[in-house]
Amino acid sequence: MADAPVPPDPGSGDIGPGGGWLPRRKGFGAERVFGTITMLAGTMVLVIIVAITVFLIAKAIPAIKADTANFITETDWFPNQTPPVFGIAALAWGTLVTSVIALLVAVPVALGIALYLSHYAHRRIATAFGFLVDLLAAVPSVVFGLWGFVVFIEPVRTFSVWLNKYFGWLPFFGGDGPFGRSFMLGGLVLAIMVLPIVTALSREVFTQTPTTNEEAALSLGATRWEMIRTAVLPYGRAGVIAAVMLGLGRALGETIALALTLGFVNEVTVNVIQNGGNSIAANIANGFGEAGDVGRGALIASGLVLFLITLVVNVIARAVIYRRRGFTESAA
Repeated sequence: MADAPVPPDPGSGDIGPGGGWLPRRKGFGAERVFGTITMLAGTMVLVIIVAITVFLIAKAIPAIKADTANFITETDWFPNQTPPVFGIAALAWGTLVTSVIALLVAVPVALGIALYLSHYAHRRIATAFGFLVDLLAAVPSVVFGLWGFVVFIEPVRTFSVWLNKYFGWLPFFGGDGPFGRSFMLGGLVLAIMVLPIVTALSREVFTQTPTTNEEAALSLGATRWEMIRTAVLPYGRAGVIAAVMLGLGRALGETIALALTLGFVNEVTVNVIQNGGNSIAANIANGFGEAGDVGRGALIASGLVLFLITLVVNVIARAVIYRRRGFTESAA
């Protein structure tokens, strides 16, 4: 019996029957360095999040133990008195109400602008107008807050009086005044602040719609709006959800703008036009300088609640995007 052929040694330089041996992978190269750096960067993000969580919990627990009220359901905020009485209910409610108002106003406008820039406007107009919208994101929040407190408050007060006159039978617009520094003012200022974020991301998502999808809809006789409704919006739904959630995260954590536009009345109410309202971030900004040991711990505890709210919002958004991923990849 003939001996079985022996493959040539890769290190000997002999050429195999396939035309040659593939070179061995280097043990240390640019790819491995880049992979190590990205892994360390991702790990560092997780370490920072865990460190922030541990810090917030460690500083919050002593203050919560000293609280003589229920931290979750109490609406008053007097952590510096003896005994301390404070709770997160009114602050968390104000944070959510102003953020919801901001999204209800900003999202439809942002989607309309994004669709106009991506599918209707001339390229030069879209470039110039898109730059102006993106420029809003560069304006500091304190400028928005000052503008809302000095200039925008009068139109909002007039609008609130009109709402109270004709729709005062609704609990959202009831009351006898005064009107001005309210959830409505804070929410509208936040809407202007989150508008460029949602617009820019939505526009990028809409422009990435496969051309074949759009042409297929148009070839079947669809109008431009029908093409957008059947091809563009379904494809970009996951991206739009991500843009909205990113805007929500900006609204939830906004500090200075709300500190200048809310009326600092800690109560849980559905009325959005009467003076009052407060938020977690604005309360931290206004109360940290005068807070004692328990007061600082209470503010840190409220920051922990805001951290958890933001974390839950992002987890929900990620779950929705993950469910839509299969449709987006199949459409592409």
